[in-house]
Amino acid sequence: MSSFSEALRVHGLQSVIRKVMASEQVSADKELQDYHNHFAADLQEVEKLSRLLNAMKRGEVTEELLEACPDLAEASKKNEKLKYRKKILQGSLEKQSAANSSRGINVPMTKSAIKRDNEKAVGAPDDKKPKKDAKSKEKTGGAAPKQARKYDYVVVEDYGSSILGRLSDLFRKAIKEAFPSLDVALLMAETSNPTFGDYQCNSAMPIAAKLKATGVSKRPGDVAKEIFAKIPSNTEFLEKVEVMPAGFINIFLKKDYIKKQIWSIAKKGLELPKISKRRVLVDFSSPNIAKEMHVGHLRSTIIGDSICRLLEAVGFDVLRVNHIGDWGTQFGMLIAHLYDRYPDFETKLPEISDLQAFYKESKKRFDEDEVFKKRAYECVVKLQSYEPNFVKAWETICDVSKKYNQYVYDRLDIKIEDFGESFYQDKMLNLVDSIKKTHPGVLREDEGRQIMFPTGCEVPLTVVKSDGGFTYDTSDLAALNYRINQLKVDWAIYVVDAGQSLHLETVYAAGRDFGWYDESVKRVEHVAFGLVLGEDRKKFKTRSGETVRLLDLLDEGVKRAEKSLQEKGRHEVMNKEELEAARDAVAYGCIKYADLSHTRTQDYVFSFDRMLDDRGNTAVYLLYAYARIRSIVRTSGVSEAELSDYLNKTSVLPLDHPAEMNLAKQILKLSDCVLQVLDSLMLHPLCDFVYQLATQFHDFYNECYVIDKRGDKTEIHFHRLALCDVTANTMATCFKILGIREVSKM
Repeated sequence: MSSFSEALRVHGLQSVIRKVMASEQVSADKELQDYHNHFAADLQEVEKLSRLLNAMKRGEVTEELLEACPDLAEASKKNEKLKYRKKILQGSLEKQSAANSSRGINVPMTKSAIKRDNEKAVGAPDDKKPKKDAKSKEKTGGAAPKQARKYDYVVVEDYGSSILGRLSDLFRKAIKEAFPSLDVALLMAETSNPTFGDYQCNSAMPIAAKLKATGVSKRPGDVAKEIFAKIPSNTEFLEKVEVMPAGFINIFLKKDYIKKQIWSIAKKGLELPKISKRRVLVDFSSPNIAKEMHVGHLRSTIIGDSICRLLEAVGFDVLRVNHIGDWGTQFGMLIAHLYDRYPDFETKLPEISDLQAFYKESKKRFDEDEVFKKRAYECVVKLQSYEPNFVKAWETICDVSKKYNQYVYDRLDIKIEDFGESFYQDKMLNLVDSIKKTHPGVLREDEGRQIMFPTGCEVPLTVVKSDGGFTYDTSDLAALNYRINQLKVDWAIYVVDAGQSLHLETVYAAGRDFGWYDESVKRVEHVAFGLVLGEDRKKFKTRSGETVRLLDLLDEGVKRAEKSLQEKGRHEVMNKEELEAARDAVAYGCIKYADLSHTRTQDYVFSFDRMLDDRGNTAVYLLYAYARIRSIVRTSGVSEAELSDYLNKTSVLPLDHPAEMNLAKQILKLSDCVLQVLDSLMLHPLCDFVYQLATQFHDFYNECYVIDKRGDKTEIHFHRLALCDVTANTMATCFKILGIREVSKM
C-alpha cells in the first residue's frame, strides 16, 4: 500500500512538473514573440532615424524628413513662397527701373540687380515661372506641398495575382465590420521571421488607443480577436491566422494556393490587377524649341515615359503630351537670323547641325547689332499677326528642333505628342474673357497687371501683364482648363522638376476655384523630381562648365557599354546584331534604371562607372540575370509545346523546396508593387522588386537543379523550368514598364 502511495505521489509530482513546464513554455513563447515584435518595431525606428539623420547631413529636404519635422515642412513651404514673391518683386523693380531710365530718371541699382539685368534674356517674357535663387541651385528645395487629404484614385476591380492587396482588402472589411465607428489606417506588413507567418496585421494597437480616447477600454489582444472573428473562415489563400496576446495578428499563406497561382501564370501568363479604366494625360519632357535637349530634360523624359508605360500596362487610356516652348518674343531674333543664314529655307529644310550654336549666334547679333535687333522686333510683330512667310519661318525652326528631339526620343524608345505653347494662344484669350464673365472680381489690378490669389495661396498668379500680354501662368491655366474640360481627362499628371512645386500648386488651386475639377474625383498631381548631379555633387555639367547635351550623354553611354561588353569577351560569342542589341540595351537601360531606381524627389549622382557595374542593383546586373534565365530554358532543349503539354497535365506546380517557394512568393508580389506605384507614382519600388526577384532567382538556382546531369543521364525538372520561364516573363514585364530593352543573349 505504501509503495502504491509512493508511486501515486511521484506520478502527481510528475504531472505538476509537466504542467509547470508547459506553462513556462507558453510564457517563453509569448515573451519571445513580444521581444521579436518590439525588436522589429525598434529596428524600423532606428532605420528611419538613420535615414533622417543622413538626409540632414547631406542637406536633403526629403518627404520623410518633412513628415517627421512639421515645423521644417511649414518653413520650407513658406520659403518657397517667399522665393516666388521675391522673384515677382524683382521683376517689378527691374521693369520700373527700365521705365525710369527711359524717362531719364536715374535710380541707383545694386550690383546684383545690375548683374541680373545684364543676364536677363533679351526679348524674353517679363513674367516667368519661379526659379530657385542662386543659393539653392544645387538642391531641389524640398518636395511639393502635400494635399490636405489623401484620396484613393486607384479603384481595384480584380487584384489578379496580388497577395497583399487581397489581404489588405480582407482585413479592411473585417476592421470596418468590427469597429464601424472608427476610421483607422490598416497596418499590414510582411514579416521578417517566418515563425510569425508571412504577413502581420498590426492595427489592433492604434484601434485600442482610439477606443481608449472615446472612453472604451479594450486590450489590443481583445481588439485583435474581434478583427479575427470577422475574417471568413474559408478564405482560399489563408492557411491559418494567429492572434497574439499583444495584439499582433500573424497570417500564414496556404502554400498550395501559391503553387497554383504560379502554375496559372505559367499556363496563362501574368495577370496584373484590373483597375477601373481612366483617361490620363501625362505632361513630360518639355524641351524648348531652337535649343538642344540637355541633361536637364533627362529625368522628366525618363520618369514620364515610365509612368505612361505603367498606366498603359493596366489598361488606361494615356495621352503622352510634350508641352514644348515653341512661342515667345525670342522667335523674332531666330526668324531674322534664319532669313540671313538660310535664305532658301522655304523650299529646303535647313541642316542646322548645332541648334545651340544657331541660338547663340542670333542672340549675339541681337545684343550687338541695333539694326538686327530692330528687324527681330519687326519679325515678332509679323509672327504674332500670323503673316504667312513669318509663320513659315517659325514652322521651319520648330521642325528642325523637333527633328533633333525625335532623334533623342527614338534612341530612348519614347513616344510623345507635341502640344506647344503656341497651341494655347487663342485659348488664353478665351480664358481671360471667360474668367471676367463668370468670376467677376477674381482678377485684381496690380501696377497695371491683372493678378489673382487662388484660395489658400499667398503668392498670386499673373494672368495678364501690364502691356496686355500673357505669362506662363496664363498658358498653364489655359492648358489645365483645356485638358480637363476639353480632353475630359480623369488624371492630369505633370512630370516637372521640384522647383516648380509652388507654381503648379497655385495653378491647381486656381483650377479648383474656377470649378474645373473636384480633387476628390479627378487626380491633378505634380510628379516632382530632383536634380542630376555630377560626382562632385554639383549640377551635372561638362568640364568646361557647359550643360551636358543629351545626345552626347547617350553617345558616351553607348561607347562605354560597348567597351564593357568587349572586356567581358562578349564579342567572341555573339554576332554583330546581337552585340549591338546588347550594347544599346545596356547603354540606355543603365541610364534609365539609374534614374528610376532612386527616390525621384531626391537628387542623384550620375556615374557611368556605377551604372555599368554588373554587381548590385544596376540595369547591367538585371540584364545579365534575365539573359541567364533565358539561356537556361534554351539549354534545356524543351520546346514551348513540351512545356505547355506538361502544364496541361497538372493543376499545380510541386514547389516544395524552400528556395522554390521563396521565389514563387516574390513573383506574386509584382501585382502588389504595381498597385503601390500606381498610388505613389514613385518608380523605385518596381526597381527594388525586380532586383529582389533576380537575387531570389540566383538563390534558387544555386540550391535547385533545373537540368540535372548524372553521368550519361540528364533529367529535366519541368516544374523548375516552368518557374524559370515565369521568372523571366515577370522580369520582362518590369523591363517594359521601366523602358528597358530585354535581350535574351548577353
